[in-house]
Amino acid sequence: MRSPVKIKELDHVVLRCRDQGRALDFYTRVLGLEEERRIDGLVQLRAGASMIDLVPGDDHADDRSSAPGRNMEHFCVGVDAADMNELARALRELDVEVIDEAAAMRYGARGMGLSIYIRDTEGNVVELKQMPRSAQ
Repeated sequence: MRSPVKIKELDHVVLRCRDQGRALDFYTRVLGLEEERRIDGLVQLRAGASMIDLVPGDDHADDRSSAPGRNMEHFCVGVDAADMNELARALRELDVEVIDEAAAMRYGARGMGLSIYIRDTEGNVVELKQMPRSAQ
């Protein structure tokens, strides 16, 4: 059976940080990334066409977190999908754990767009984000 998912690019990676200030210094001063925005403790850094997001460590983990002690909150890939809720339905039919009840608008490397969260076989959270029509 052919996969219903058509991945186009890596949108962003979200890292949990024990010391967010130190991590921010590393990614900006050492790797040269530029801070794009801050919202509710989240710091978003531009990494070319993608983003690296820094969030406070495990004590701020939410129900999308894969397991305590891991430092990746989730990663996001841009997908070519006309209907994200239909994609979620197709993934459920393949016995994939779809965390969201319905697609929601979220910010990513290409701005706002519909996305869903799923969990892979290792417990990692993967965000599937609809690519803007102009980028597909």
